Amino acid sequence: MVTLTDIAAKKVSEFLNSQEQPEAGLRVAVKGGGCSGFQYQLALDERHDGDEVFDFEGIRILVDEQSLRYVDGSTVDYTESLMGAGFQVNNPNVVAACGCGSSFRVADEEPSCS
Repeated sequence: MVTLTDIAAKKVSEFLNSQEQPEAGLRVAVKGGGCSGFQYQLALDERHDGDEVFDFEGIRILVDEQSLRYVDGSTVDYTESLMGAGFQVNNPNVVAACGCGSSFRVADEEPSCS
């Protein structure tokens, strides 16, 4: 399961309300790459075959089958600071991350580029 913090849910709702896709949700995906092996990809998207769909306070969270094993149990947050604002994934499966915070590695996994 993937969840959102209250502020992330508010921001995602704002983005979804500005879209013309009534069935859209937040896609949380993992792709090979980055200095630690994997990178998160967050986007507004519609459901595809094979997606797991989680409902968080009326917001659809879409996760493809391959990504789910890397992000299961994660929480998507939205942070604002003097350095900028944006979404971040708090993932309990991560054993190492790069200094920039955009790539990660999980235990016993070798990166595979998609």
